[in-house]
Amino acid sequence: MFQSFEVTARPEQGPPRLAALRKVMADQGLAGFVVPKADAHQGEYVAPRDDRLAWLTGFTGSAGAAVVLAEAAGVFVDGRYRVQARQQLAAEFTPVDWPEVQPAAWIREHLPEGALGIDPWLHTLKQQRALEAGLKGSGVALSRVGNLVDRIWPDQPGPPMAPVRTHPDALAGRSSADKRAALAEDMRGLGAGVAVITLPDSLCWLLNIRGGDIPRNPVAHGFALLFDDGTVDLFMAAGKLSEVDLGPEVRCHPPEGFAAALEALEGPVLIDPESVPLAVVDAIRAEVIEGRDPCVLPKACKTDKELAGMRAAHERDAVAMCEFLAWLEETAPGDLTEIDVVTALEGFRRDTGALLDISFETISGSGPNGAIVHYRVSEESNRKLADGELLLVDSGGQYLDGTTDITRTLAIGAAPEAAQAAFTRVLQGMIAMSRARWPEGLSGRDLDALARMPLWMAGQDYGHGTGHGVGAYLCVHEGPQRLARTGMEKLREGMILSNEPGFYKEGAFGIRIENLMAVRKAAPLPEGTVKEMLDWETLTWVPIDRRLILAERLTAEERDWLNQYHATCRHMLRPRLGKRAAMWLDAATAEI
Repeated sequence: MFQSFEVTARPEQGPPRLAALRKVMADQGLAGFVVPKADAHQGEYVAPRDDRLAWLTGFTGSAGAAVVLAEAAGVFVDGRYRVQARQQLAAEFTPVDWPEVQPAAWIREHLPEGALGIDPWLHTLKQQRALEAGLKGSGVALSRVGNLVDRIWPDQPGPPMAPVRTHPDALAGRSSADKRAALAEDMRGLGAGVAVITLPDSLCWLLNIRGGDIPRNPVAHGFALLFDDGTVDLFMAAGKLSEVDLGPEVRCHPPEGFAAALEALEGPVLIDPESVPLAVVDAIRAEVIEGRDPCVLPKACKTDKELAGMRAAHERDAVAMCEFLAWLEETAPGDLTEIDVVTALEGFRRDTGALLDISFETISGSGPNGAIVHYRVSEESNRKLADGELLLVDSGGQYLDGTTDITRTLAIGAAPEAAQAAFTRVLQGMIAMSRARWPEGLSGRDLDALARMPLWMAGQDYGHGTGHGVGAYLCVHEGPQRLARTGMEKLREGMILSNEPGFYKEGAFGIRIENLMAVRKAAPLPEGTVKEMLDWETLTWVPIDRRLILAERLTAEERDWLNQYHATCRHMLRPRLGKRAAMWLDAATAEI
């Protein structure tokens, strides 16, 4: 199994570790210390060595931060994790709703004066500026210190050392040399002589390599300096690179030499204030130009080869999903548990013969566990599937040609009408987004409301974004594109995003329906007056549970979209399914 079901953190671990941290703070003359969910590379996910927030607090969500003071300890979490945080944190920690409450405002309320310690490798320049701006005029000042959590973590894991592999140019659609040459030209246009690359997925995309330093994300830890002649200085442990030949234009160095190399740069040096750690900025002596990581946008706009690979990966994954759903329907309810669901689904994906990893820990939440947005089933939380409940399954696979991410909410027996009504509204929002056409130049925030409107009309909503970017055999969460109120990036051809509205009733059920989609040029319309418009190409082809749909509430257009979607699923997948799954598919895709 890729996934384990061990309990990785407990509330009771927090108080003694909190006390130990406070002692170190006092010894250092600090009034507080910030512990973010972050590492020196500033990717979204961290290796076990860097999971300081979970070790200290017991909170295991993928995003958050703790601010530890002498008399208070706030843990900042967004809407995805609020139920989870309340369950995982001991009473000594206070969950704080972020971004509604900003860390600086909370600090000013709880700390009148003193030095607030930060590890400069774990905070970006943008984060440091925001924190200092929020604290301006208070008696609190930031102090760059070593990481205090590392001092009290006796069995901290070592740094990850997974081997690096070459990612085929045929799947990437561009060679590393071509990418480096194009980015170098862009840098020269900006007047930059060198760009600092710290994001793991940027580095892997640039060099057409993949790694295994982060669980479920095929990336390698390292740092890179991209020069305006297209050459690269790569700072990565030599033991990771024994299986790849990066060519003479990529000069390899030990990571310990990165700081000295930064100090020696002559510049101008391009840095991204949103991703470059503060320690990197502190080390640079040359002129600095602030701008975006040059890899981020071209990485997000997939090549034709990457899009073809993603289509193939999603069709393969859909076959596994249908085999799983057919098995589930004839097996549940009864003695099946949430763990049984996860185990079976991974088995069906393995049966494809192409699965390299899962793309994240499968969310298998039945009944009230489904209302925990990023629920991770453990041996202790595991519960049986019960008749009359919903089961939310959010999962994905990592394949050499693409990354998948799909959520289906399923009826176990007869679903209550209240759940059907909510499911129908979520479906209507998902269909509205799927059918969207929009003028070129709009961003994710301009479209986000489309998926929420049916819920809003019922006085309901969900506390997460509607969609995130997805990499091509890279991270399942990818920027800069988002479908969210905070999605400022213009949507461009080739970007892949999720479409996953939801509804969560704490203590009862959770609903989410998720497909992946790619941005494409929209076909012109006979009476259209907007010349350049975009729309979506659907990538995910797995039936949506008809038993949860109140068909009479769908409009004619919504009904047509659903019937056509299901017809495509049936046409695409039936020839590749076993007899049992093919029969299930026929019933699951019948017209409504």
